[in-house]
Amino acid sequence: MKKLSVLFASAMMFLAVGNAKSQQKSAFMDYQDVLSQMPEAKKVTTDLDAFSKSKEAEIKKLADAWQADVKKYQDEAPKMAEAQRNAKETELQKTQQNLQQMANTAQADLLKKRETLLKPVVDKLNAAIAKVAKANLWDYVIDTQALIYHAGIDAAPDVKKELGIK
Repeated sequence: MKKLSVLFASAMMFLAVGNAKSQQKSAFMDYQDVLSQMPEAKKVTTDLDAFSKSKEAEIKKLADAWQADVKKYQDEAPKMAEAQRNAKETELQKTQQNLQQMANTAQADLLKKRETLLKPVVDKLNAAIAKVAKANLWDYVIDTQALIYHAGIDAAPDVKKELGIK
């Protein structure tokens, strides 16, 4: 009888431990908020702003020159021969297309540069989240942007501490 009660107690402990282990713990955090507070992300933003402004200035300079050419053409068009007008219109259209292509290329370059500069910062944040989650035995850390309602553990303070953000 004593063996049977010990066996029963062992089975109950095994089931209790298994049940407790199967309960998953989760935490939440505002991913974008923590990312925006990282000094590395702030530097990326500054670098991208500078890159964007330089591209905009370059395109604006060429666009201003194109607009001056258009205005000059509009003033001189009545005095030009038909062949000259056609040639100038073709030239202006080609310049306009080149400007549009430059704008598209600049936008693509900006996105590529953003991705390149931001990847190490995102990797660092993800590593910090993983480290904090393992230390706190969280199975999931969910972004608050994906939640309708959240109550429970906020992982942001622990992740900020891990990253050295005050």
